[in-house]
Amino acid sequence: MTWRPGPRGLRGRLLAAFVLVTVLGAAAAAWSSAGSASAALVTSAQQRHTETVVGQITPIAPQLTYPPDQGALDRLRAAVGANSLVVYQDLRSADGAGAELITDELRTAVRTRNRLVTQRITARDRPWLLVGTPVVITAPDGTRTPSGVEVYSARDLTGVDQEIDDLVRHSVITAALAVPLAVLLALLAARSVLRPVRELRDTARRLADGDLDARTPPQGADELAELTATINEMAESVQTSMAAMRRMQADARRFAADVSHELRTPLSTLTAVVEVLATTADGMEDDARESAQLAITETRRLVRLVEDLMEVSRFDAGTAQLRVEEVDLVGAVRDCLRARGWLDRVELDAPAEVVLRLDRRRLDVIVANLVGNALRHGEPPVRVRISASDEQVRIEVTDRGPGLPEDLLPHVFDRFFKADAARARTPGSGLGLAIARENARLHGGDLTAGNAEGGGARFVLRLPRDQEDL
Repeated sequence: MTWRPGPRGLRGRLLAAFVLVTVLGAAAAAWSSAGSASAALVTSAQQRHTETVVGQITPIAPQLTYPPDQGALDRLRAAVGANSLVVYQDLRSADGAGAELITDELRTAVRTRNRLVTQRITARDRPWLLVGTPVVITAPDGTRTPSGVEVYSARDLTGVDQEIDDLVRHSVITAALAVPLAVLLALLAARSVLRPVRELRDTARRLADGDLDARTPPQGADELAELTATINEMAESVQTSMAAMRRMQADARRFAADVSHELRTPLSTLTAVVEVLATTADGMEDDARESAQLAITETRRLVRLVEDLMEVSRFDAGTAQLRVEEVDLVGAVRDCLRARGWLDRVELDAPAEVVLRLDRRRLDVIVANLVGNALRHGEPPVRVRISASDEQVRIEVTDRGPGLPEDLLPHVFDRFFKADAARARTPGSGLGLAIARENARLHGGDLTAGNAEGGGARFVLRLPRDQEDL
């Protein structure tokens, strides 16, 4: 599959990230400055209006009579200006929208705190600043006494809001002007960064196509240059490994061919002779019969060892192939046990039928190895449990023997591995489990070893259900 750059390629992501960071930074700076300026404008307007109200009250407050009458309240209200309200007990003097805008919350705060209080509200689709203050009588000795008169004024903040809107608009325009510059800088950065990346991509593509001599000359001394040098080293290592692998594959194929040619014919002849010897061994004297039985056993062991070695060489050479067909897995396992006379020694727990595409001969090899090991080295009962799901089929072989020592578990699938040195002369070649696992992996599955919870060894074969490509 050939790689083609698209709108979601590295260039596009780099441009998008660069522009996004620039825009977010400009927007954050503009928002912060606009927020600070807006707060300063509101604070300044609030302070200005408050000082205006106090300045309007201060000259006329000493001229009033206390307790004041309606005329005194009217004069005080006229001095404060439009949209104001003056209150003394049951008397009140209002102008414009003052009586409607002044909230109970503000009046309660003025009476409770006995000092100037401000409040911002929105009414009639406009922002307003409400200012409320008590009128205090100051005696010649400086004593201040509340007069009971309360003055309230509503000041329109529409002009301040307009100034804030203009400020935000200018900030947005400033942030927008940063986008073209960010795009230009991103293009320049992408060009300088992506050029060596494209060269590395071309080199990797040539390596993938089989050109193991492909290299990219490092440029500069930055991280990309280090990456280029690392890829060149990797390519050199791959080239060396591939050459060694080809030599190994050639040696393995030659080994398999040599073994097949040199040993198959003489072993066939020797096997035939041994079979004849086996039929006549009962009529021999004791010493001769014992020697004949030993020769028969060792010959069969040699045949099995050669067959296993040839099978291993096929795996190493990559020439092992599957002959896939539709197989009733349960029936195939039962046939494997029946052919070796194990049906009465092994408990088979399986559904009625599990159909799977696989190589029947290689499945027989796997099951025979697992069950044979359980019978030879474990203790009864030996169980074979088959289960199936939508994704895979499991064949689990367990026994009630001593199990597998923890320090040997990582090595049970090693070639020629035998846990007990005393088993060196047993019929097994030490290749059975290694071949079983290779056959499992050839099917796209796997074979694992462990110990059952109740004791004994447990081997689990997993085969995928979807094997259309095998």
